[in-house]
Amino acid sequence: MSDRLRDMGDHAGFAWQRRLRELAPQVLGALLRHHGGFDACEDALQEALLAATTQWPVQGVPADPKAWLITVASRRFVDRYRSDTARAGRERALAVLAPADPVAVPQADDTLTLFLLCCHPALTPPSQVALTLRAVGGLTTAEIARGLLVSEATVAQRISRAKQRVRASGARFELPGAADRAARVRSVTEVLYLIFTEGSTASSGPTVDRAELSAEAIRLTRRLHAQVPDDGEIAGLLALMLLTEARGAARTTPSGDLVPLSEQDRGRWDTAAIAEGTALITHTLRTAPIGPYQLQAAIAAVHDEAGRPEDTDWGQILVLYDLLDRLAPGPMVTLNRVVALGMARGPAVALEELQAARAEAAVAGHYRFDAVHGYLLDLAGEHAAARACYARAAGRTLSLPEQRYLRSRATDARTAGENR
Repeated sequence: MSDRLRDMGDHAGFAWQRRLRELAPQVLGALLRHHGGFDACEDALQEALLAATTQWPVQGVPADPKAWLITVASRRFVDRYRSDTARAGRERALAVLAPADPVAVPQADDTLTLFLLCCHPALTPPSQVALTLRAVGGLTTAEIARGLLVSEATVAQRISRAKQRVRASGARFELPGAADRAARVRSVTEVLYLIFTEGSTASSGPTVDRAELSAEAIRLTRRLHAQVPDDGEIAGLLALMLLTEARGAARTTPSGDLVPLSEQDRGRWDTAAIAEGTALITHTLRTAPIGPYQLQAAIAAVHDEAGRPEDTDWGQILVLYDLLDRLAPGPMVTLNRVVALGMARGPAVALEELQAARAEAAVAGHYRFDAVHGYLLDLAGEHAAARACYARAAGRTLSLPEQRYLRSRATDARTAGENR
């Protein structure tokens, strides 16, 4: 992105970048419908976006930005097709593929179709994430690399392989049948959840979160919700993101250290996001079959509605985790439920449950097992044992803020033990 565009974005709230990202999937959809060939169309789109970033700041935004991008991208597609002489008969085929009239600007929004194509079952989850951020999100390779904390070369390779697999699978740019569509939409929500989770709680690196990534996940989930407004799980996922992100400003100290939920300044929580997320999940629970994302959103809403930590309705949270454990069991559900059990019924009962859960390798093998164990031991007054658990957990996480926080908890446990 040019320095001039970045400077202009600073004065206009990055309106240029936001507008281009909004238009990117619509333009790609138009190209795919007209030309076919995902990889070639996506390359043409990226060239058109680059042209926009260099020309619009100088010449002004066109009256119809979408039509401008479609026209430029289509020309780039045709130019690339003409220059490729490796296949016989290109010029004859070109007469069919590139009519004299410009590509018509479609009225339909192809965003859902594009989501489903990017989350094709032939692709691995990392490839689905990268391709979704690129094709639907309109992010550059460098932006995706920064968000995922991997090299640009790795992202470029994932995107390239994803395009090849989409082409090899014979996938067409069209909505699948109703039965297949439901499964594919679930894949899309899983990808968006992965993006948000990595943005909200970075699995490694020097920062607690990656705000740009979580913000992009929310933006894309809003788009998906607009496409499928009656899907309860998509609505639940959006509510979960809003209710979780609402606490973002209070999750770290000015120096970047992690602040646990019980110690956060709740006056810094985003009340507008909480209100929107709560209204969304309340409506969804009343009108749609209950699913895992809705239950997670309901748990987040109970936390966000508590004015003080001691006001938290842990009994309700425990009931919701019991339901979630039946619908979508997993290591994190197990550990979070144990914490809720400890808060609702006391650490002794929760420690028994945690010991029973140790038999599951996926639970015992995660650093949060030791963190939860330390927390419950601390509550039970067993500070020396808690200190050892916290130290062990700190050595198993790749997140530097998590390491600092867990070591500080170990110190607090030691101090509590010495002062008994």
